[in-house]
Amino acid sequence: MKQITSIQNQLIKNVFQLQEKSKARKKTKLFVIEGIREIEIALKNDFEVEQLFFCFDLFDAEKLNNFKKKLSTATELIEISKEVYQKIAYRESTEGIIAVAKIKDHSLENLKLPKNPLIVVLESLEKPGNIGAVLRTADAANIDAVLIADPKTDLYNPNIVRSSVGAIFTNNIATASSQEIINFLNNNNIAVYSAILQEAVPYFSVDFTSGSAIVMGTEATGLSPLWRKQSTANIIIPMEGQIDSMNVSVATAVLIFEAKRQRNSQKR
Repeated sequence: MKQITSIQNQLIKNVFQLQEKSKARKKTKLFVIEGIREIEIALKNDFEVEQLFFCFDLFDAEKLNNFKKKLSTATELIEISKEVYQKIAYRESTEGIIAVAKIKDHSLENLKLPKNPLIVVLESLEKPGNIGAVLRTADAANIDAVLIADPKTDLYNPNIVRSSVGAIFTNNIATASSQEIINFLNNNNIAVYSAILQEAVPYFSVDFTSGSAIVMGTEATGLSPLWRKQSTANIIIPMEGQIDSMNVSVATAVLIFEAKRQRNSQKR
C-alpha cells in the first residue's frame, strides 16, 4: 500500500488540479469525490474509482476494510498524512477519504428512457449550487432524466458534486446543445413545457401525464428564444407576494412534484 506524506508528491498535485481545474478534469476524464456517503453512492451506481486516498487520523482501518469490499481490485489504495489530506480536501467538514473516479459518458445518443418519460431540461445554468439542488430534487422524485442544454459549468465541478449530495451519481444525465435536445424531444414525441413569464398558463393547468420535458432557464435571463418557440405550452408559477420570481432550483421542485402528483393520481 502506497503512503504519501508530502504535498509536493505528483499524485497529490494531480488530485489538487482535478479539484481546481475543469481543464484537468476534461483532459484526464477523471474527477474527485469526497466523503463516505458520496463515494458509496458513486460505487453503487457503477462509477469506477481509480484511486482511494485515506487518512488514518480521520478514517479508521475498520471503515477502510468495509470499503475494500465494494472496490474493484484495480483501485489503488493510498494512505496520506493529515497535512496532505487537508491540502486536497475541498470540504471543511472532513471524513478522511477522497476518491478519484472516471467521468461517465453523458452523450445524448446514449440516453435510454422509458415510455412517457418525465424530464427536466436546464438551459445554461451557471451556478453549481442550483444544478446540484435540482439533481437532488430529480433524485427525490425519481424522474427519468436531467438534460443540461448549452452547459456553462463543468458537470463534475466539485461544487456540483458536493451540493448534489451524491445525486449526480444517481440521475440519468445527458448534456448537449439546445437544438440537439429539442430535436431529441421532438423525435421522441416529448412535449416541451417552458417555464417563462410571457404568454404562460399556470403550471397546474397543463397535463404532465404523457411524455413531458420541463425546461428551466437562468434566473437572470430566463430561457432563450429557441425554447420559447419550441414550447408545447409556456408555464408559470403564479406569484402571490411582492416578489415576481423564485430561485430556479425551488421553482423546478414545484414543477417536478406537480408532474409527479398528476402521474401518481393517474395510477390510482
